[in-house]
Amino acid sequence: MKTLSDRAVKALLKQPGVYRIAPGLYLRVRDTGAAFWVLRYAVNSRSREMGLGPYSFYSLAEAVQHAHTLRLKLKRDGVDPIDARRIEKQRKQGSSFRDVANGYVEAQRPGWKNAKHAAQWSSTLNTYAFPKIGDLDIAKITTDDILAVLKPIWTEKHETATRLRQRVEAVMDAATALKLREGENPARWKGHLEKLLAAIPKKQRVRHHPAMPWKELPGFRAELRQNNSISSLALQFTILTACRTGEVVGAKWNEIDLQAKIWTIPGGRMKASLEHRVPLSKQVVELLKSVPKIKGTDYVFFGASQGRPLSNMAMLELLRGMREGLTVHGFRSTFRDWVGEATNFPHELAEMALAHSIRNQTEAAYRRGDLLEKRRELMQAWADYATGKGKVAKLSSVA
Repeated sequence: MKTLSDRAVKALLKQPGVYRIAPGLYLRVRDTGAAFWVLRYAVNSRSREMGLGPYSFYSLAEAVQHAHTLRLKLKRDGVDPIDARRIEKQRKQGSSFRDVANGYVEAQRPGWKNAKHAAQWSSTLNTYAFPKIGDLDIAKITTDDILAVLKPIWTEKHETATRLRQRVEAVMDAATALKLREGENPARWKGHLEKLLAAIPKKQRVRHHPAMPWKELPGFRAELRQNNSISSLALQFTILTACRTGEVVGAKWNEIDLQAKIWTIPGGRMKASLEHRVPLSKQVVELLKSVPKIKGTDYVFFGASQGRPLSNMAMLELLRGMREGLTVHGFRSTFRDWVGEATNFPHELAEMALAHSIRNQTEAAYRRGDLLEKRRELMQAWADYATGKGKVAKLSSVA
């Protein structure tokens, strides 16, 4: 298509509509008579439209040349005009760490295996990074700023601090890729922060999941049964299966076979990304039968919003009201301590029940299968103990 003449373009100003003027260049005329130049193009088969300014801002020749330049950059260099303008605007105005971090989380969200991961990212940054550097221009953030974020929790919450540093580093790298800052990444560990922060040995690290002593569990579980809320049912289920919070709140009815007494958790919800079969004790089966099924949701433990699962925080809030200082995850430690101190079940069997990754060749050799039936004995013994029906448990046969 040839470019329209000045006379032809001026004639279009009399009638509202969108008119093609030249390749990629359009003129939008509104009912009010106002007219605007518009660039239309496609990126990855997706149509995009960008305003170039009012009709009076460019002459016809200038508008055609501007559209041609932008289309050429897109074709030759892969530069999306809208993204390029946004980045240039951010560069001129200065972008805060908060804005870049939130943009990074949204950009990465589709590639993360579950919503919980994105929530953890946001929670960590909101709690520790944003109060100190959230409003700072990301181009001006220094090593001192990063240290101000990390030092207060480096020893007491070392694992959290380590994850936080990695996340801040990723955000800073994203800012560099967006050309919002230049130079070395101040959150880089190797050859940089490792010289300024102590490497904390595992033995010296503070435990992050305070656990209930296993001898107190039967009494606590009896107290918990007095509460019939969905949060209580979920917490009881979590304790008796020794599973993680995310695995429990994401549980769906189609994963559970009550007749076979097996819950099959898809790999996408497992920390190790491998499918995990959980043998269900008699007590767990009875508990599941008592959970009401809500129309419009497949989740076993449903949330307040229709079609949504129970909040990740619901069980923790309930627990805080009953035993201050404990965590839901800590009950996995309670289970492991009980296995080691009160039973003769092999340590490796407990690790399999907890769905921990294989750590050494001896354990790998032990795990030729998932030992479902032996784990069934273990989980039934655990449920018997937790509900006050068992004291010391023994495995009937060890292979």
